[in-house]
Amino acid sequence: MKDIDKLQQELVRLKSEKSALQVQSRLLENFVNFARSSANEHVLSRLLQKTLEVSAEITAADKGSLFLVDKEGAVTHSILTRVDPTPEQRSKIIGQVFDEGLAGWVRRNRKVGLIVDTRDDDRWVSLPNQPYTVGSALSVPVLRGDNLMGIITLLHDQPGHFDQETADLMLLTAGQIAGALENARLYSKLDKSYRSLEQAKHKIETYSKALHDEMEKGRKIQRDFLPTTVPELPGWEIAFYFHPARQVSGDFYDAFLLPGDLVGLVIADVCDKGVGSALFMALFRSLIRVFSGQINLQGVMVPGSENHGVDSNGDHLFQALHAVALTNDYIAQEHGEEGMFATLFFGVLDPLSGRLTYVNGGHEPPVLLNRSGIKKLLKATGPVVGMMADMAYKVGQVQMEPDDFLVGYTDGVTEAMSPDNELYSKDRVLSLLKKPAATAALQIEQIKSDIFSHIGDAPQFDDITMIAVHREKD
Repeated sequence: MKDIDKLQQELVRLKSEKSALQVQSRLLENFVNFARSSANEHVLSRLLQKTLEVSAEITAADKGSLFLVDKEGAVTHSILTRVDPTPEQRSKIIGQVFDEGLAGWVRRNRKVGLIVDTRDDDRWVSLPNQPYTVGSALSVPVLRGDNLMGIITLLHDQPGHFDQETADLMLLTAGQIAGALENARLYSKLDKSYRSLEQAKHKIETYSKALHDEMEKGRKIQRDFLPTTVPELPGWEIAFYFHPARQVSGDFYDAFLLPGDLVGLVIADVCDKGVGSALFMALFRSLIRVFSGQINLQGVMVPGSENHGVDSNGDHLFQALHAVALTNDYIAQEHGEEGMFATLFFGVLDPLSGRLTYVNGGHEPPVLLNRSGIKKLLKATGPVVGMMADMAYKVGQVQMEPDDFLVGYTDGVTEAMSPDNELYSKDRVLSLLKKPAATAALQIEQIKSDIFSHIGDAPQFDDITMIAVHREKD
């Protein structure tokens, strides 16, 4: 007889375990389907609803409620028996059942709460204006180890509907439900994080596009600062090349006519990269033009040349070159806090005589060469421009003979990096210039091709700017 009782008990246990595993399987299957749904929304809420439906199904309950709680026992998600309560009603119902009712008792004791007859059990609290009758109730803690995840409460309108066997089945089932709910809760957090990332990504992309558009406007404006045409001089050829590393650049070049039939030639490199250097590039370029053309700026007047003691065209020449010192003082005094400066070569060419008078403010030495090779490097005659006020800039002078070339460049040329992190180097530039090309344009093309062959698929870190002047043969 004892063996038969044991066998029956084992059969009941196996049936309960089978039922619990079936519940877990159904819930996990629903979770996967919800997660794969194209709607992909409220996976946790949908699984909670399904959990309650399955629990009611296996216990033949009329109604039910389900609460998820955090580590402190506060309700994070809920499905109430009452349909569509207002937020105020929902808050009041949850507060009352957890303070006075069966769900609160289960939360405090972490045990199954079985009420055979609600009329005889003070754990049952009838809610105000309750639209349904409850005769018996069963409330089960959903535990994950020692952690209370939630509480399922099942209701029936008749007393005695729930018994200990049903309670044991639901307690076993709740253990399987915990796994499915944990997966859903983690997925919900992950999905929420993913959605937040998507929103952040969208905002970043929108901002990035707006920034890109603004930078493009800046690039076009900056391009307008650079000369689109160069002065046409009989017997002379002037060529430029400009390739910025970013949308905006700190490099600039210029060629413009000056009083006395002279020509100003500029190549410069403002320190740093990006928008700041681009703004100062425009300022440097404008100041050189303004000061070299005998125009005043905020009370600063280009001085006369009565003390220079030069020939009839020397007044214009030295007035123009004094623009470097004036630009230096203006930048240092008005914008010294920004710490911006530029390396700058400013040459004034007399096309009739071929004389080139210049100031080199800390720039890479332009190269004077002819068919026999390099004649001279036009080294610095003063410091970088804009660092400190009242700096002295000496004036240099060379004679460009027929078929001579002058080639200037920024350090983006010499510091161009190969994929193997090798610099292009000044020696490589000078090696190319020992055999000059036929024209100024071809001379720049020769250097440009060699530089980009050296760079290959490596990123360009600095702006590449070049100027070439050729005095043609008589």
